[in-house]
Amino acid sequence: MSAAQPASPPPSDFEQLVMGIATSAMLNLGAIPDPDTHLKHVNLALAKHSIEMLVMLAEKTRGNLNASEDGLLSRLLADAQRRYAAAAP
Repeated sequence: MSAAQPASPPPSDFEQLVMGIATSAMLNLGAIPDPDTHLKHVNLALAKHSIEMLVMLAEKTRGNLNASEDGLLSRLLADAQRRYAAAAP
């Protein structure tokens, strides 16, 4: 019997970086369940930190992204900001 091979990691590219940070924001906004516990939780401080990271990426990469990267970052950032505004007191 051979041991199961671990899954290959996703590609290391800008879109994966943005998706990882946005997923953290959504997890901490309670929009998606924790993959380990399958429960939703809200931690607005961590969600805000993830959103601020996306804002920083948008500012630092302005004019240097291709259309796909720019569109993805813009859409995910806008969605996270909208959800945060609805959740924050």
